Amino acid sequence: MDKLRLRIKSYDQRLIDNSCRQIVDVLERANAQISGPSPLPTEFKKYTVNRSSFIYKNSREQFEMRIHKRIIDILNPSQKLMESLSELNMPAGVDIEVKMM
Repeated sequence: MDKLRLRIKSYDQRLIDNSCRQIVDVLERANAQISGPSPLPTEFKKYTVNRSSFIYKNSREQFEMRIHKRIIDILNPSQKLMESLSELNMPAGVDIEVKMM
C-alpha cells in the first residue's frame, strides 16, 4: 500500500493550523483517505545572549524559538491528488516536506 506523508513545520501555531485545514479541505474534495493532522511534539530552541560584552557580563537575555509540527498521511494517493497539492498556495513561514512511503 502506497502512502504519502506530509510533514508540516511552522513557527506560528495559528498559521500551521490554518494551513493544515486548507490541505485537509483540498484532500476531502478529492475524496482521499487521510489520517491526521496529528500534532508532533513542539521543538524548543533556547538561546542565551550576553546583554553587555564588558562590564555587566553576568547580565544575560534568554530567547526561545518554538517549532510546531504536524503530520498528515494520505493513503493510496493519485496523480490528480498530487497535482492539486502542488497547486496549493501556502503562506510564508510554513514548510511542507513530502515523503513517499
